Amino acid sequence: MNAGRILATVAFLAGAASLSAQTATQSVTFQVDAINQISVAGSPSLVINTASAGSNPTQATAAATWAVTTNQSTAKITASINSAMPAGLTLQVNMSAPAGGTSTGAQTLTTVAVDVVTGITKLAQSGIAIGYTLDATPAAGVVTSTSKTVTYTITGGV
Repeated sequence: MNAGRILATVAFLAGAASLSAQTATQSVTFQVDAINQISVAGSPSLVINTASAGSNPTQATAAATWAVTTNQSTAKITASINSAMPAGLTLQVNMSAPAGGTSTGAQTLTTVAVDVVTGITKLAQSGIAIGYTLDATPAAGVVTSTSKTVTYTITGGV
């Protein structure tokens, strides 16, 4: 009888040993690439149709909004237009800055990119104001409806 008990005890202990915890490990590789995204919204339209006698035509203004996401420090936004403005016309843009950034104020747009917002650091923000201003001198004459493409470029970590 003792031999039977010993065998049962050994069998029980062997079964308990097979139920013990077992672990495994795995290495997980990850990365986050540089993210610099900008978008604009709205359909700004600028029409100059009045002036005071003896003065240049009254400037026209329009508004739009923009959004930005960047995971880099000191990102900046530049702006340019696709082709030169007609003689006597000037188009300016004034982009408000997101939290922590700095607007460079109203900038005249040409085919050469100019800084419009600097110091943007690691954020996601939308609904930021953009203001456009169109100025004309009498030398502009009559200009039929035309458009310019404004290109905004975000550069991260500059």
